[in-house]
Amino acid sequence: MRFAISYSTGSFGVDPDHLVAYARHAEACGFEGLYLPEHIVLYPGATLGAMPIPASLPLVDPLDALSFVAAATSRLLLGTGVLLLPYQHPVVLAKRLATIDVLSKGRMRLVTVGLGSLPGEAAAVGVDFASRGRRADEAIDVLRLLWSGGAEGVGFHGEFFDFDALCSFPQPLAPLPIHVGGSSRAAARRAGRRGDGFFPGGMLLPDERAAQLALARSEAVTAGRDPGALEYTRWGSITMSAERAEALAAEGVTRVVVSATADDPAEQHAQMSAFAGRLIR
Repeated sequence: MRFAISYSTGSFGVDPDHLVAYARHAEACGFEGLYLPEHIVLYPGATLGAMPIPASLPLVDPLDALSFVAAATSRLLLGTGVLLLPYQHPVVLAKRLATIDVLSKGRMRLVTVGLGSLPGEAAAVGVDFASRGRRADEAIDVLRLLWSGGAEGVGFHGEFFDFDALCSFPQPLAPLPIHVGGSSRAAARRAGRRGDGFFPGGMLLPDERAAQLALARSEAVTAGRDPGALEYTRWGSITMSAERAEALAAEGVTRVVVSATADDPAEQHAQMSAFAGRLIR
C-alpha cells in the first residue's frame, strides 16, 4: 500500500514558501505524491452537504500549483483530489496535463477527476449541472484519444465535444492514469467503466463503501476491463496506526491519502515525519 498527502490552500493559506516546504518535506519523508483540490469559483451560500463553504476560501488552481511544486521537487508524484472535469474543456486540459507531465519528467500520475457538487459553480462556467456526468464521460474519452493520437490527427463526435483530425503534442511520457473520485454509485460505475482507479469520499458507511467498490469492479468486468487493475484510494488520518493501515489493505485499498492537521508549519512537518516513521520507513 502506498501513502500520499494532500495540501489545501483553503486550510493552509496561499504562501508559496509554505507550499514548497510542505511538498519537499513530504518527499523527504517518502510520501508517494501530493494532492491538491479544486474549486474554480465559490459564492455566498455555497455548501458541501450541510457544511457552508466560505466564499473567500483561497483555493488556487491545482494544475498551476502542481507545476510550481514540480519545479521544487524531484520525485513526488502530482495529484488532484479532485479536478472538476465537467468544468474543463478536455482539449485544453489534455495539453495542460501533458505539459506538466513532460516538464516534471513523468510525475503527473495521480489525476483524480470528479463532477463537482455546486450548481452555482457549473452555472458560472456555462455547464448544465444535470448533464455534467455525461460531459465528464466524454471528456475522459477525449483526453485519452488526444494522448494516443498520431500526426494524422484524431476525431471525436459526441454530445458535448465534436472535432476532426486534431493533434495534441507533446503527449505524456506514458499514458496518464485517470482516477475517478466521488461518493456515489454513479462515480463507482464511472470508475469501473472508464477509470484507472476509484477514490471515494470519506463519509460513506462501511456497507455502502463495500458495495461501491464491488460495483466499480463489476462494471469493469462488464466493460471488458481488468477489475484487478483498478486502483483503490482512500482518505486516511495523519494519526493512522499500523493496524488501521493493515485493515484498509485487507479491504483492497492500494493508496491512502492523508493531510497534516496542525496550523503551524513545524508541527505539520512533525506530523508527517511521525506518520512516515510508523508506516513508510
